[in-house]
Amino acid sequence: MHWIDPSSLPAVTGILERFVLNPHGEVDGFVMRTGDKDVLVHTPPHMEAELTRHIKAGDPVDVRAVKPRGADVLAAVAVTGANGREIVDHGPDEEREHPKHDHHTMDAEGTVRLSLFGPKGELRGALLTDDTVVRIGPKEATDMAELLAPKATLAVRGDGIDTRFGRVIHAREAGASLNSLAPLKHAKPGPKHEHGPKPKHGPKDGPKHGPKPKHGPKHDHAHA
Repeated sequence: MHWIDPSSLPAVTGILERFVLNPHGEVDGFVMRTGDKDVLVHTPPHMEAELTRHIKAGDPVDVRAVKPRGADVLAAVAVTGANGREIVDHGPDEEREHPKHDHHTMDAEGTVRLSLFGPKGELRGALLTDDTVVRIGPKEATDMAELLAPKATLAVRGDGIDTRFGRVIHAREAGASLNSLAPLKHAKPGPKHEHGPKPKHGPKDGPKHGPKPKHGPKHDHAHA
C-alpha cells in the first residue's frame, strides 16, 4: 500500500489519450491531455488490470499524484475514472508475474513526442509520434538524453512486443537514424583523482625524520 494518503494530494484532471508500456509489455502509465499540454502519468504495473478495466482512451480522469523534481511526470497514487471508480495503489500482489508475450527484433525511427520517466524522475525512454514506446535503461538513457528529448529524431533497434495497447521496444541499439545505430553502453566513470595519481609513500618502516637520538646513561639521583 502506498504510504501517502491520496486525499491529501491535489487532483489533476485531463483526458486519457493513450496507455504507456514497460519493456515487459505491461501498462505502467498513460498520457493525458490537460488543456493544450500532454502530461505523462506513471502508474505501477500492478495497477494495470484495474486501470484498463475501468478506463479507456478518451475518458476523463482525475489523478492524485506526487511530482519528482526536474522531470515532467506525475507518479500516481490514485486515479479516478469517468464512472467514479477510484483506483488506488495498494501495492503489488506477491504472486504476480510478468505477462507472456512474443518478443521479436524490431526497429523504429521517428520524432520524439515525450520523454518517458520512472516514478522518481529517472529518464527511461521516449514516446515517438507514431505511438511507439521506446524503453532504455536509466544509466544508458542518461548518456543519450538529447536523443530522448521532445522533437529529437530517434532511431532504435531491440527486443519488441506488440500488444493491444501498442508496441514497445526495449532498445539495444540507438542513434539519430537507422544508418547510425550504435550499441547502448553506459560510460564508466573516470578515476576519482583528477590531478594525477596520488603520490606513493615511502616504506612504512623507514624513518620519517632521521634516526631517533639515543639518550645518555641514566642519572643517579641518590646523594653520595
